Order: sequence, then structure tokens, then C-alpha cells
Amino acid sequence: MLTFAFGEKFFEPCALVLGGFDGLHRGHKRVLDEAKKTGLPVVLTAMFGGKGEGLFTRGERQFLFARAGVSAVCEVDLNAGLRAMSAEEFAGELFTDIPARAVFCGEDFRFGSGALGTPKTLKRCANCPVFALPVVKNGGEKISSSALKERLLAGDLPALREAGLDYFVQGTVEHGRAVGRTYGFPTLNLTPPLQKLLPPEGVYGGRCETPKGDYPCIVNIGARPTFGVQERKIEAYLDGFAGDLYGATVRVYPMAFFRNILKFESAEALKEQLARDILRIREERK
Repeated sequence: MLTFAFGEKFFEPCALVLGGFDGLHRGHKRVLDEAKKTGLPVVLTAMFGGKGEGLFTRGERQFLFARAGVSAVCEVDLNAGLRAMSAEEFAGELFTDIPARAVFCGEDFRFGSGALGTPKTLKRCANCPVFALPVVKNGGEKISSSALKERLLAGDLPALREAGLDYFVQGTVEHGRAVGRTYGFPTLNLTPPLQKLLPPEGVYGGRCETPKGDYPCIVNIGARPTFGVQERKIEAYLDGFAGDLYGATVRVYPMAFFRNILKFESAEALKEQLARDILRIREERK
């Protein structure tokens, strides 16, 4: 998959999909699916530099878009110059640099200074058909990245999955303190990426994608008070995995909140709790 910056040229005729695309929820996927029906290469815009932390980092989004079959991504970094650009200026530059044969967006897509640009603006500026698709709702509520951020911060991970969003944290496996292996629960350790929005601290059931396969896992997000470690980390025990993954890129998917992080009286007490957590993830897989 090709990535290029806004202002750079893409030379191949394509179906252009417009939006912020902080991940791919059901609304995003609907627009993307319509673009794919053209049979043209699909070019998607992804915007960076919005307010607050994102659901997904730049690297995580690239993985998602490539897996979804996107041919190229135009990365739009919302610096001061771009924020001051009128909707007509933004659309004019975009359509000059990208030879779109069809344009797709949600009917609520807004762009340009003051967010004054609408699909009607696109139709005036584009030299090709523009398709503005109805918003997708879940339980009567519009599915949007901002709403999903609120659900994530509340720890409601099932709500994200209902909206079609597979939330994960991608990172490189680090050398940890190797304490877990001493009581039979070796774990992998990740440092959360900067500007990455995380669910509340706690212990979660989930799964982990690794170069050696996918495994159900227990995920600790936050501190490890039993061992006096306050540093914010992601630590995961992979059920059924043997070996090591140091230096590998993995994706950890926390899927269900299990419990708060507790300070156990001993490593043995922690071991007993982890055994119960493992039984839970095995039961939920059935």
C-alpha cells in the first residue's frame, strides 16, 4: 500500500474516499465498500493532528487500511496552514493532485476552515461523480470516532465491536523484568504508543496477533502494584503460546473488562488469580 502526503501527486485514476478515518468502523467500511465496487484503485484520506489522543496511531491505521484492501492513503497532517485553508482551496488542491474518477464520503463529511465544506462543496469542485452516503447508526446513535472514543474511555469495549471497530494496541515486544515466568505465567510487554487513546487501567480478556499466530490472552493495562511497578505498560499472557517474541510487532486486542488492577499479598496469590482469569477466557471462547 502506498502512502503519500497531502500536496503530493498520485497519478493513477482512482476512487477517492474522503474522511478522517481514525480507524475503520461500520460507517467507514460502508463508504469503502461502495468505492471498491467501481473496480478502480481506492485512495483514502486519513487526517492526523486532531484534538486529543487518537483511537489509532499512524502505523496502526496503515495496517488497518492495507488489510482492508486500500491501494493508497493520502495522509493529511492538520497543521496551521491546512486549518486555515478554505474548503474550496482544499478540494481544489486535492482534485488537482489526485485524478479521481469517483468520490465517496459520508453525508456528514465536513472539511476546510471552520468545517464549512460539505458534500455539496465537493460536487461543485470535482470533475467526477460525488457520492455522499447516509450515516450509519447503531442503536439509534450515529457511529462516529468521537462517540467511540467516549465508549473506550468508559471501558465499554463491546460497544466498539458492535460498531464494527476492532480496537487494538500495536507495538514491539520489549524485554521486561521476566518475573512472570518465575511463577508459570510468562508475559509479553509493550510500551503504549504516544498519542494513543487507551481504555481505563485494568485487566482484560482479549486476543493477540503475533507473527507466530493468534492467541487468546489476559491483558494488564497500567501499573503492576504487586511488584511495586507504577509505570504504565501493557502486559499480556498468551494462552497456549511457547517461545519468545522479543522485537516482534504484535497487536493486542483487549475485548472484555475482567477486573481492576489489584495489589496481591504475594506472587502466589497473583498466580491463583491469573489461573482464574485464564479459565474465564477459555470459557468465553466456547
